[in-house]
Amino acid sequence: MAGLQPTGRRGVIAIEPPAESFAGMLRRLRAEAGLTQEELAEAAGVGGRTVSDLERGVALTARKETARLLADALGLDGAARAFFEAAARGRSPAPASPPPAAVAGGVAAATRTLPRDIASFTGRESELRRLTGAVTGAGSRGEVVSIHTIGGMAGVGKTALAVHAAHQLAPQFPDGQVFVPLHGHTPGHPPVAPEDALASLLLISGVSPALIPPGLEARIALWRDHLAGKQLLLLLDDAVGHEQVQPLLPGSAGSLVLVTSRRHLTALEDARSISLDTLPADEAAELLARLADRPGLAPEDPAVAEITGLCGYLPLAVGMLARQLHHHPAWTVEELAADLVSATARLELMHAEDLSVAAAFDLSYAQLTAGQQQLFRRLGVHPGTDIDAYAAATLDDTDLATARRHLDDLYERYLLAEPARGRYRFHDLIREHARSKAAADPPAETDAALIRLLDYYQHTAATAEALLGHQTRTRPGPVTVTARPATIPDLPDRTRALAWARTERASLLACLDHATRVGQHERVVALTAAIAALLRLDGPWTDAITRHATAVQAARHLGDRPAEAGALIDLGDARYVTDDYPGAVQMFQAALGIYRDLGDRQGRANALSNLGIVRRMTGDYPFAAEALEEALGIYRDLGDRRGQANALSVLGSVREEHTRDYPGAAEALEEALGISRDLGDRRGEANALGNLGVVREHTGDYSGAAEAQEDALGISRNLGNRLGQANALSRLGNVRRLIGDYQGAAEALEEALGIFRDLGDRQGQANALNNLGIVRRQTGDYRGATLMQQMALGIFRDLGNRGGEAETLSEMGTLHRVRGDLEQADTCHRQSLALAREIGSPWDEAQALAGLGRCALAAGHATQAGNLLRQALEIFQRIGAAEAPDLLAELEALTRPPPAH
Repeated sequence: MAGLQPTGRRGVIAIEPPAESFAGMLRRLRAEAGLTQEELAEAAGVGGRTVSDLERGVALTARKETARLLADALGLDGAARAFFEAAARGRSPAPASPPPAAVAGGVAAATRTLPRDIASFTGRESELRRLTGAVTGAGSRGEVVSIHTIGGMAGVGKTALAVHAAHQLAPQFPDGQVFVPLHGHTPGHPPVAPEDALASLLLISGVSPALIPPGLEARIALWRDHLAGKQLLLLLDDAVGHEQVQPLLPGSAGSLVLVTSRRHLTALEDARSISLDTLPADEAAELLARLADRPGLAPEDPAVAEITGLCGYLPLAVGMLARQLHHHPAWTVEELAADLVSATARLELMHAEDLSVAAAFDLSYAQLTAGQQQLFRRLGVHPGTDIDAYAAATLDDTDLATARRHLDDLYERYLLAEPARGRYRFHDLIREHARSKAAADPPAETDAALIRLLDYYQHTAATAEALLGHQTRTRPGPVTVTARPATIPDLPDRTRALAWARTERASLLACLDHATRVGQHERVVALTAAIAALLRLDGPWTDAITRHATAVQAARHLGDRPAEAGALIDLGDARYVTDDYPGAVQMFQAALGIYRDLGDRQGRANALSNLGIVRRMTGDYPFAAEALEEALGIYRDLGDRRGQANALSVLGSVREEHTRDYPGAAEALEEALGISRDLGDRRGEANALGNLGVVREHTGDYSGAAEAQEDALGISRNLGNRLGQANALSRLGNVRRLIGDYQGAAEALEEALGIFRDLGDRQGQANALNNLGIVRRQTGDYRGATLMQQMALGIFRDLGNRGGEAETLSEMGTLHRVRGDLEQADTCHRQSLALAREIGSPWDEAQALAGLGRCALAAGHATQAGNLLRQALEIFQRIGAAEAPDLLAELEALTRPPPAH
């Protein structure tokens, strides 16, 4: 060893000079194996005091059996084992047994230096199969040097997996299995320099110290020459980067190199990579139960699941807490779980002796540049879990290119995950670590970063809302942002705006929750308004109601009446889509009152338009028509074309449903369709097409109706508008039924029903159920038809939708008649007739009259039947309904004299 000159850098990992004491040798070998004194004693089956005394030199020698057990636990073999056992006994190795790999003037070769395999190794089956399978198929056949990198965050179990795999693969590499700790993240140890690592490898391989040349290139050449023709398994643990690994790679085929690192070693050529994630929940639970080693503790225990979840399923954290349970018999699993839940700093509870999860994370953090460290801390301030480069640039007060570079740097070091392209996320425990680091920054800097972030989300969400909302807002919120963000994404159209809003949904809600929690009332109102369209489109609508109600209260707390009116509009809209029509009317009327007091015509038109929509659903057609006409007039005065299109679309439906003024309805809907297309408003276009399809259906233009509904369906699918899809499918199913395509009708209606149920849209469910009931009746499934229509009737009555109730009662009357129950059929039709006349719906009135006429005919009362059917025909003909020709033919057949015999 005297011939080996130091390089001036710490970290040599070679076998020490022969003068090394046994105590020093034992300490070194235990450290290289990654074991504590307690773990070594447990693995060897000897007392902890024995190991401690030997390492401190209190005991200068060990008994023969103790030496053997320690050598087993350290995984020593061959000459290295003989050297160790002889030193333990205070003797020199037998000169008659020279190590086979030694060279002239050399030392003993230690070619099997893998740390012991961990008996508690749990899971990772797929990674092991991938690793061992790839090695079996490549490196072991001698085709190439097989290089496999195992990367992951601190504590994820990279070394454990690599050692476990190496032990399984050892028989395939007869020339040795060598473990080299590179100390990329070892407290008190700088990373091992490549030339020092090569010196250690050459010494381990039996090369005499005197023959090891100075300089990196010469050592690389000697190392590769020494390995020529050999089959060696080389495990390079905790590499800091590819520069540290590249010089250590064998140059000839047949060897295997496993590399663990906290970095993505993307510059390491021809390497296959495995990136370790945290353990699956079941494997983490199994690991905790196994290491805790408590009688009766099973992985299925709820407290075990809670602990592992709070550990983020990180093996290092799970193992530390398991060992705490093992060494503290007085602790219960439930108490430990409760401590974790209530802890303000979970990381402080995750430790074992002088090791801790926080310390492991600190080592990764310490290797970052100042700029990377600052972004890491700022990311800890983010209220949500995901972030992109735009938000990161705002948070860090830097440009987009710098933010992207730093995010990628953190990703490369496994401090961030990238669940989707351009989206980054912390592991739960690393996020807590980032927050603890951020807490040490000056509060003013942290507060400013958070304000910039909230401003960014509020500004960009308001931009998206302007494209997504179905009405023009009088004012986006009570305040504007502090300063327009310097870097924002381009949202040129509704498609891009919706995609951005959906991608950022979790972050937007997290920011809103933060503003609510800290009492930032102005921010609550503005952010809630900025995501109103997103909540309406994607729900859940019950959550939307809660959030808009909170915004109303925040606006009232501020005394900001315009903001209150806007929040009331949004709350009323949320109540409307959940079929709470009385609640919706209450909110819209309250908003209307405020807007009238303020003289705000835009707000007044919005409130009137929404009131018209709700009144139409409850069958109050006169009020609905009046409100919509007034709103339409204001929109035209203001030049608000989007408002005009919305009002015209609903007004067309009111004309179609109430007065059955099909030409007037078609005129309004065609105008709404034209405006929506001019504006590029695809959602408005789909709504107008769907309503226009209904008019065509009722006038007998079934092909035109089907075309309109299919176009509406296609647009809604492209927009990802599930409610629009369900409405189009429900209407398309009805058209298919009318042309006799019962199977196609059932498929469309059942798909629509499923979406309506997912969305919680009871109005849509009732319409689909009623139409499904008709299909079932027409295909002979009377029992199924009865069930469907009873469910539909119950929903319509709950909602107070008298038009839907009248239509369903009429269909139920038809079902009873064809089943032979004329008395029940007559009752249903009479109830339908009363409702139709009450709400002024001529089509429903004609349907009920026709039903009563058919019941009279079935009972043998031909004259009464003729009178009722003629009344129905007059109405159908007056409104131009598609039912008129068939009913006329029915009447002619009734009055035609019987053929002469």
